[in-house]
Amino acid sequence: MSKFHIHTLSSRRYGHTVLWSIFMSIAIVCAVSMLGRAAHNFKAALTDAPDVAIYLLLQDEELGNTTLLRMNDEDTERAYLAETKDGPKLIKLRKNKQWMVDFIEPLHQTADAESPETETPAQR
Repeated sequence: MSKFHIHTLSSRRYGHTVLWSIFMSIAIVCAVSMLGRAAHNFKAALTDAPDVAIYLLLQDEELGNTTLLRMNDEDTERAYLAETKDGPKLIKLRKNKQWMVDFIEPLHQTADAESPETETPAQR
């Protein structure tokens, strides 16, 4: 059986071994932390929360800000006002076994007083 003789180890080989052990420890910690973060993100993506589900169900709409307008007492229906690439929309979600989109209706944008599309009496 082979035995380790510390007195035959040079300082260069000792330093080399220590540096590799430090680098491998850092690599292991980084890999475990990335796996933990990925597991955390995966759990958030699979959550049953409708506030996350609206973004997952309507990825093509490029949702911006969403505001919860109404939900029923059993929390099986929710209505949202969502800013999309095509303007504001009313989106209703319904839960059977999982959340799904029940209704999407585009809304009209209100004209601001300072918008260039709106004519004031002085401009006529």
